[in-house]
Amino acid sequence: MLLDFHSEIYSWIRGGLFVLFVYHLLIFFQNKSKLYLYYSLYLLALTFYLIKHVVSPEYSSIFLYTNFSIQFLAYGAYIAFARVLLDSRTHLLKWDRYFEFAIKIFMVLAAMFILIQLFLDYSFQKMAFTIVAPILTLFTLASYYVVITKIKDSSAIYFVIGSLLYVFMANISFIEMFIGKEPFLNLGVQPMFFVYLGAILQCIIFSVIIGFIIKRIEQKSKNAEVRLAVKLKEMEELKMTALQSQMNPHFLFNSLNSINNFVIKNDVEKASDYITKFSKLIRVILNSSASPISKLSEELDILALYVKMEQMRVSGGFDYVVNIDKNINLDRIKVPPLFLQPFIENSIWHGIMKMDGHKYIELTVKLEGENVLCVVKDNGIGINKAKEQSHMSQKRKFFGIEATENRIRMLYQNKNVEIETKDISDGENNGTQVSILFPYVAY
Repeated sequence: MLLDFHSEIYSWIRGGLFVLFVYHLLIFFQNKSKLYLYYSLYLLALTFYLIKHVVSPEYSSIFLYTNFSIQFLAYGAYIAFARVLLDSRTHLLKWDRYFEFAIKIFMVLAAMFILIQLFLDYSFQKMAFTIVAPILTLFTLASYYVVITKIKDSSAIYFVIGSLLYVFMANISFIEMFIGKEPFLNLGVQPMFFVYLGAILQCIIFSVIIGFIIKRIEQKSKNAEVRLAVKLKEMEELKMTALQSQMNPHFLFNSLNSINNFVIKNDVEKASDYITKFSKLIRVILNSSASPISKLSEELDILALYVKMEQMRVSGGFDYVVNIDKNINLDRIKVPPLFLQPFIENSIWHGIMKMDGHKYIELTVKLEGENVLCVVKDNGIGINKAKEQSHMSQKRKFFGIEATENRIRMLYQNKNVEIETKDISDGENNGTQVSILFPYVAY
């Protein structure tokens, strides 16, 4: 069976190499990686080299010209494949230059051997190959030694093992050029059997290495995606913290301004009471500022303290009503710190502050499907009239409101976040309503 090149074992090996060639060439067309291109070219050269034993006699003369040239082309493609596989430009900078030079030499030798056949004959090709082959073997073994010692990677080790298998098998077949076919035929095998065996074993090992590399690349890609997601989250938190750090001075300025007004009016008792509440509020805010998120229950407590301070400033005071849905667990809802305060502040300073009579602000927190809906409603002059009265008030409003909107959208990544401000004045009654809708994301 091993004496006939048409037998199944030889046919299976040739077919297997050709299938591997087609497979890796198709992968190259998909991802344009030179690793698959060079490997597919190497497999094509091997396949073409081995089919010389089964072609019709009228075409056998072609292989007198291409036999050795195809081998050199295969070696060139093999080295190009190895450079990419081992990343020799990074790990073996000096030897990478030798590899690049060797590829050029093989291209020249492939052309030279065709010319030798053209002007001389096949015997001169064999003679020249007996000179080149030992040099090629020594260079190959030296390269393997450098790869093993310089590249501390399992892929490099398996690559050298697979390559040495082929080199060893090919050199067994190469002995034919010195001792003839008879010793091999007496053993019941063709001399080229060892090239066949070495080629298929090498290609199996190389295919496994490529599979490992693909898996490693995929794992690195997944790890990179995870790291990117973490960094993006950290960046969003930093943005939220930055906006929050901008809002706190804004709020502090307004509070200090109120204390100053009490002092100017010589209302010492109110000033003292206000400072007491203010210091307590600052302590709570500083505690909450350590994190870019807080519990909704904590925010409502801070808001209640803030409202008590503002009720002292507004002439005649105002009512503050809070309605909480019984189905909501306030301790499990995460929100940006001080996210409702600017809306309440807006209702006070640009709504109820500019009217006489009974004043009130109503805050409603309820579930709406899988979302939380916060509604701030006042009976002030209405947002449309407020816009007409003062451009400066709009500048003050936009800072806190816009920063808060940005923080909410960052926290929930714009998923089902809706903020709507509308004038609810109807002729007899005035007012403004702000609706803030965001996902119910529990701790």
